[in-house]
Amino acid sequence: MEVEKNMTSFLNPNVQLDRFDGTNFTRWKGKLFFLLTVLKIAYVLDPKLEPLSEPKEDDSEDLKAARKKREDDEVMCRGHILNTLSNRLYDLYNSIESQVEIWNALKYKYKT
Repeated sequence: MEVEKNMTSFLNPNVQLDRFDGTNFTRWKGKLFFLLTVLKIAYVLDPKLEPLSEPKEDDSEDLKAARKKREDDEVMCRGHILNTLSNRLYDLYNSIESQVEIWNALKYKYKT
């Protein structure tokens, strides 16, 4: 029960992660990845994630739903990553379209 209460407070929009300003990468990365895991969208950062096929007229409803969910999850993941960056870093990384590219660029630059 205590875990559910903590997760609920963690997902509360009024609870915010520390902004990443370039000095606390390991802590920020761990907390953000936990949030993305709780939201069930961390999978979109997996470099081994198979891309979905291009849309076709005869796609099944399941495939259309899976494609829509993946697109939504990617947008949400990118938004959460950018939302937790300092203003300076946000301005630098906002132009990158892919959440994986942002994640990898930050890891490459700040991992110690």
